[in-house]
Amino acid sequence: MATTKIINANGTEISVLIQGNEDDFICLTDMARYKDKQRTNYIIQNWIRSRSTIEYLGVWEQLHNPSFNSIEFDAFNQEYYYS
Repeated sequence: MATTKIINANGTEISVLIQGNEDDFICLTDMARYKDKQRTNYIIQNWIRSRSTIEYLGVWEQLHNPSFNSIEFDAFNQEYYYS
């Protein structure tokens, strides 16, 4: 059973979903509030579009998703950044 824990980072409360032996999840919206409390959606949009984030997500998928299609991801990556 999952439980939620609150951590404090630089005065900002951030929710963490603890799932026992499974992977835990941290709330990106809570983290974005540290930068701009009114426009957290823009913070997340800009983060998710950055090249380093997309590369990180590709590596994460390769490690954790046995159904991940790396060839399709590479084609997406090429089209997104070089068109």
